[in-house]
Amino acid sequence: HVQLVESGGGSVETGGSVRLSCVASTYTYCMGWFRQAPGKEREGVARIENNGSTYYADSVKGRFTISLDNAKNILYLQMNILKPEDRAMYYCAADWYPVPQCPNRRASDFRYWGQGTQVTVS
Repeated sequence: HVQLVESGGGSVETGGSVRLSCVASTYTYCMGWFRQAPGKEREGVARIENNGSTYYADSVKGRFTISLDNAKNILYLQMNILKPEDRAMYYCAADWYPVPQCPNRRASDFRYWGQGTQVTVS
């Protein structure tokens, strides 16, 4: 079982930056950030393997950066040049099982989730 605790959300103006953190209780193979806006389905934002390989949704490429502190099991999401459409509840997800492979994982492929942190862009 993996416990995930997120922090770092808040309100920011368009064009601003926010950094999200997610502390994992143990080693994982693949971690990711997902978001869900009101009335919309949960969508993948970025994923990272424990070897450092990263994968991004087209909507955030060049603006968001996912990173992992392997020594501390802390996942980060640096979000820059925020837009109103980035407003959502952001969730950290993780799994230690290596199948499916990280770049192909959907939300339903992650067994462990954080409680979510709200990001509001105005």
